[in-house]
Amino acid sequence: MKIGCHLSSSGGYVAMAQTALSIGANVFQFFTRNPRGGAAKPLDKADAAAFRDFAAKEGIGPILAHAPYTLNAASGDARIRDFAESVFTDDLTRLEATPGALYNFHPGSHVGLGAEQGIANICDLLLKVFANVGGAPSTTVLLETMSGKGSEIGRNFEEIRAIIDRVEGAGAPPLGVCLDTCHVWDGGYDIVGDLDGVLAEFDRVVGLKRLKAIHLNDSMNVRAAHKDRHEKIGKGRIGLAAFRRIVNHPALRALPFYLETPCDLQGYKEEIALLKGLAE
Repeated sequence: MKIGCHLSSSGGYVAMAQTALSIGANVFQFFTRNPRGGAAKPLDKADAAAFRDFAAKEGIGPILAHAPYTLNAASGDARIRDFAESVFTDDLTRLEATPGALYNFHPGSHVGLGAEQGIANICDLLLKVFANVGGAPSTTVLLETMSGKGSEIGRNFEEIRAIIDRVEGAGAPPLGVCLDTCHVWDGGYDIVGDLDGVLAEFDRVVGLKRLKAIHLNDSMNVRAAHKDRHEKIGKGRIGLAAFRRIVNHPALRALPFYLETPCDLQGYKEEIALLKGLAE
């Protein structure tokens, strides 16, 4: 079972990997930079090289880099879009130091432009970024499924597919998807009562081959609330029985699972042990 959680990147790659092992994890997620800003520490190439060796020895990975929340690719504001292009390009360039990583980002919010224009803006930015990095990076870019609060893009599988079609249709590298359990539940998909049906719909609209990672989060909200409030595993409206089905589902169990629940390290250690115990 590939399972881990979100970790602080303040100590570098090796420190994150060591922390992951200490709590029973073999994958981990981290922010590439300040999640509410844009600043990033200089890349420590020696640390990245040491991490590559350590990860290979200990069987850690794939690691999941998360873009900052301030990156809004759907925006119509030129300054915001320039910032998003700069951060996205820099992140993919830096991640070349850890080949095989995943890079997850929230598609963004159109802020009154409408979903169609927001999607067009996202696709335009992705094409610019891929051109900036010289084509296909060693990192796979993932679109995250969203809960649909406000004017978010990615509130349903059709919006995710629309982005994929336009970007890949223009000759860009293949995109992947990160499915967030809290987000799809808050977005209206019944992963509690009809997990098979939801995954069949995902396969029909997007394609299960594009699913590369799972964010495991319970939800504080009823289904279709469109609010995005994460809860600890088994403590929310999704519930433990549903997570047992999720981690054992044939279409999901080989994928890496990343926890983003409101836990400290001890809490994550307990949740990882709990989920390992649910895996058959």
